[in-house]
Amino acid sequence: MSDPRVQKLAHLLVAYSTVVKPGDWVLVRSHPLALPLVTGVVEEITRAGGHVTLQLTHEAPTEAFLKRASEEQLRWISPLERLAMEQANVLINIRAAENTRALSGVDPKKSQLAQVARRALTETFMRRSAEGSLRWVGTLFPCPAYAQEADMSLAEYEDFVYHATFCDQDDPVASWHKVHEEQQRLVDWLKGKNEVVVKGPNADLRLSIEGRSFINSDGHHNMPSGEIFTGPVEDSVNGWVRFTYPAIYGGREVEGVELRFENGRVVEAKAEKNEDFLLALLESDPGARYLGEFAIGTNYGIQRFTKNILFDEKIGGTIHMAVGAGYPETGSQNKSSIHWDFICDMRQDSEIWVDGVLFYKDGQFQV
Repeated sequence: MSDPRVQKLAHLLVAYSTVVKPGDWVLVRSHPLALPLVTGVVEEITRAGGHVTLQLTHEAPTEAFLKRASEEQLRWISPLERLAMEQANVLINIRAAENTRALSGVDPKKSQLAQVARRALTETFMRRSAEGSLRWVGTLFPCPAYAQEADMSLAEYEDFVYHATFCDQDDPVASWHKVHEEQQRLVDWLKGKNEVVVKGPNADLRLSIEGRSFINSDGHHNMPSGEIFTGPVEDSVNGWVRFTYPAIYGGREVEGVELRFENGRVVEAKAEKNEDFLLALLESDPGARYLGEFAIGTNYGIQRFTKNILFDEKIGGTIHMAVGAGYPETGSQNKSSIHWDFICDMRQDSEIWVDGVLFYKDGQFQV
């Protein structure tokens, strides 16, 4: 018996998140384990009049390639991938995995080289997203590997995912419209503001948002969503921050990350686990040592850390920052081949001040 929540999520991705229209070229990227959701999404796209291109990947061939590829092969980008990124109207990315640590044995330098080679694709993606010519959304399909990472049974994890996306409700779209309205009030308040100060046991940080825009992340790019984010002025970040949750990138888990900034640049970085990997990623290119994103999680329905950034960065009562590429729609000018999010809990003795006004205290908005 099929789970009705799967079809609700498929409808949400096509009708709400990306608003597929007749004639749209829709690229669906996923994994064989996500077949139930992929099938539902293809049905919804077809019903909406779109044209589907389906691309399924798996971690086993990816691991085989990265371990054996020459430098020339790592730098090569498929012309088909360039074409899709330049011309597709819609991108729907549905993650799943058999093994979330499949790439942990790959040489970090090889992973870094492959990532750097994709920088042009990343920049095309961000440019088209900002100008509105590419509509996109990322989500995941609940599978055993993700449930294990989250220390849940599969049934429990399925409930977690469908609750976070509102697909356990009669009308998920209406619920996301409500999220939009609540977050828009905060975004409107932040318009025209200049300086953000973050204070607490895990941060003493000052940054400028002058001339930058906060974005209302309401389920149109991430599903689930629930955050407001911006790109800080590149050379304005000063101070330090200790991130309270592990950061995972390319299957590697880095714990106890602490960064110190001077005039926007990371001048000191350390970690309790996998520090060498952290330092290697920060050397990817000049932009990798600058913040591309500063964000506040607003989804108070997500309260557990699951080792999956799609959910974890939205946890109500947390902030997150990303080193590397910024989103042009925020006004960010930072360019990089990486975008790596780090999360900090703000629910105890922590404050955010905006232009001298207490905006946020102990995980709750004050305006």
